[in-house]
Amino acid sequence: MKQAGQDKARAKERASKTRGARSAVPQPAIVRWRYFLAGGCCAVLAIALIWHLASIQVLPSEERGYKFLQDQGQARSLRVETISANRGVITDRNGEPLAVSTPVISICANPQVLMESKDQWQAMASALDMPSKEFADLINRYATREFVYLRRHMPPAQARRILEKGFAGVFPREEYQRFYPAAEVAAHVVGFTNIDDVGQEGVELAFEEWLRGTPGAKRVMKDRRGRIIDDVHLINSAQPGKDLTLSIDLRLQYMAYRALKSAVTRHNALAGSAVILDVESGEVLAMVNQPAYNPNNRRSVSAAAVRNRAMTDLFEPGSTMKPLTVLAALESGRYGPHTQIDTRPGWIHVPGKTFNDPVNYGLTDVTGVITKSSNVGTTKIALDLDPNDVRTMFFRMGLGQSTGSGFPGESGGDLPDHSPWSAVERATFAFGHGLQVTTVQLAQTYNVIANAGVKKPVSLLKLGENQLANLSGDRVVNARVAGQVLTMMETVLEPGGTATQAKLQSYTAAGKTGTARKLLNGDYSTEAAFSVFAGIAPVSKPRIVVAIMIDEARNGLSGGGAVAAPVFADIAENALRILQVAPDKASAQLTASSGHQEPLT
Repeated sequence: MKQAGQDKARAKERASKTRGARSAVPQPAIVRWRYFLAGGCCAVLAIALIWHLASIQVLPSEERGYKFLQDQGQARSLRVETISANRGVITDRNGEPLAVSTPVISICANPQVLMESKDQWQAMASALDMPSKEFADLINRYATREFVYLRRHMPPAQARRILEKGFAGVFPREEYQRFYPAAEVAAHVVGFTNIDDVGQEGVELAFEEWLRGTPGAKRVMKDRRGRIIDDVHLINSAQPGKDLTLSIDLRLQYMAYRALKSAVTRHNALAGSAVILDVESGEVLAMVNQPAYNPNNRRSVSAAAVRNRAMTDLFEPGSTMKPLTVLAALESGRYGPHTQIDTRPGWIHVPGKTFNDPVNYGLTDVTGVITKSSNVGTTKIALDLDPNDVRTMFFRMGLGQSTGSGFPGESGGDLPDHSPWSAVERATFAFGHGLQVTTVQLAQTYNVIANAGVKKPVSLLKLGENQLANLSGDRVVNARVAGQVLTMMETVLEPGGTATQAKLQSYTAAGKTGTARKLLNGDYSTEAAFSVFAGIAPVSKPRIVVAIMIDEARNGLSGGGAVAAPVFADIAENALRILQVAPDKASAQLTASSGHQEPLT
């Protein structure tokens, strides 16, 4: 135990010495500036980080700050979309639609996005019913752009089936497509628009600024595939176009179209046109042409079918000008309805030309010259008048100038002024050769006679009550003289006249036939001719004027009395019934009073 105590004492002594040795070694002091430097660096780093975050998310003026990043993000997702505006509705005078706009969807794409997903091109082409090569060529052609149309004007249901497939970069655009309920019946008057809904022909072109709407705009958010995921805000609303009411009566338009088409087909004619004017207002109640076209499907339409021949095509009016020559004669004071004209022996020779009548009409009067359409009698009258008096009469009646309709491409006709006039020119001019007119000009000319010598502009728009109240027109012929010529023309439809097939069952009517050989290759054809008739009904109180031109009937008939006159009878009889004009023939009135009048058609 004594030994154990000694060992413990020695251990304590060694431990004491070790502590003493340690305490003798000097300890290093902590440098305060290093402490503050390290702390300062950490603080600066924290402040710099906070500043950077602030510059990105808070400070708008900093370069590449939050405003810059927002703009960059919005540039990739926000777009301004156009809101299509529908065109105004075109209607007939009774409110029946002639042109309306229907909503459709066009399939569009971002070619840049599609270039990254070429593995989907085959499926896209199949969905769009496009050949794969055509689809690939389209995308490659516009690869650097952000927009291209894949299909235009698809029915919404069909377009949605394509969009539901979720093709990257493919998106819709809402548009409007024009639809024409009356199709080819009113096509030449109404016209049509192109794929961008811009008027190209007819009223659609003439009133483009009135009909077209003003597109709107909205800001939308799109995803990376180009699909709209949110409407951010409306920039401005779309403004629809203004509606337009035409003077056309669709009931008369259908009826006249059927009558003209039937005649052109029956006579195997090259073309034809017909116009119905309202006598009191000058409004066009119907204007039809053959050949026609369907504006709803123009894939195989020819330029010849699109033309509104009643407004643009010129022809020599032939003997339909004889009443105008007689007007000039009556106005001179040297002639009256019963002034005798000697047409014997049935022909007359002037220097350079001999003119014949079908038969020798012998001694007749001025009325007989109109009834029989005597070339000899008309030539004698014309040679007795100052040639400028005849031409001036033609011009006053509306020839050689626009009708005032405002229709695009309307022809003003050709009314030559020969100076000096040769005898041949004076004679041929007097019975409708050597000048050219349109069907609507011919109708306007006869409307002057129907209006007792007052000329009114032709209107394709329905006139309002105020317009009708202030529509006075220009007096160009003495009322008494115009009335005398109207009475003379009534005999043309009576037995012995040249247009007995133009006679109406229930109404009195007056008119004049015309047959003019076509000028082909600088010479008059012996076969091809224009068959013309212009008429007024009813005579007791004129309500309508109808002008018909059949171009080159090829079934053996060519005279205006045989080809065009029956068309007048068909159109005028039905038009007056549709307009509910009371019959003015005694037999028709008796039938109506007994309750057996035929129903309106």
